[in-house]
Amino acid sequence: EASMVNTSIPTVDLSCFFNEGHEDDKKKAREIISHACSEYGFFQIVNHGMPLKTMTRALELFKEFFEYPLEEKLKCRSSDRSHLPLPGGFDRPPEQSANKNEYFTIFHPESGSNLYPNDLPEFREVTEQIFHQFTETGLLVETIVNDCLGLPPKFLQDYNNDRSWDSLVALRYLPATDIGNTGLGAHQDANVLTFLFQDQVGGLEVLKDGVWIPIVPTEGSIIVNLGDVVQVQHCFFSKKKLCFKCRT
Repeated sequence: EASMVNTSIPTVDLSCFFNEGHEDDKKKAREIISHACSEYGFFQIVNHGMPLKTMTRALELFKEFFEYPLEEKLKCRSSDRSHLPLPGGFDRPPEQSANKNEYFTIFHPESGSNLYPNDLPEFREVTEQIFHQFTETGLLVETIVNDCLGLPPKFLQDYNNDRSWDSLVALRYLPATDIGNTGLGAHQDANVLTFLFQDQVGGLEVLKDGVWIPIVPTEGSIIVNLGDVVQVQHCFFSKKKLCFKCRT
């Protein structure tokens, strides 16, 4: 009899890591994360310290920006593309690209590489706030994954100590058509950790055992993708190298 593929990725409650004690809860959370990383390469976190209000407002502001006419969005397109992996601000793939999307990239607020729309006064404040909050959450999850790997304290933090290329990217995928898929094709992330949260349209899918698992949007949850750096460097996590795609 064929085995059934689990139709969801594991979910981990991080609330215990914000308080002293609760060692049994912390142990259970680490066990879930260890299993999720070796079997999926993905897991969801809840009670992670990111305010739902800020996450929701960021989605609203990006949605409002993406609905602008193209000529207005192009005013936030950077001409300096020399020193970062992606240009800051608005951009989209070339016309001939199979990926039909738009995106807005923000680097560290002190990088000097960011552009902001002039007529959305909250945009800079909210995106900088969520950038800092993602950084704090990232350090926590990085520490937990470090413990799951059995590495020396702060090993991953020291290995990943250059945070100048950390980025916050909002992606807008156009509605699918009969002509073809307008989403992002199957791929892997070449980094340490990627955090994702979706609007209610959803579209994220994770590949496990040859089956694409849709990740249904859950209010307030953040999806964690273990990147290539950790999967390649540590064989404990490289048993199943997974990838994902997005579509609408």
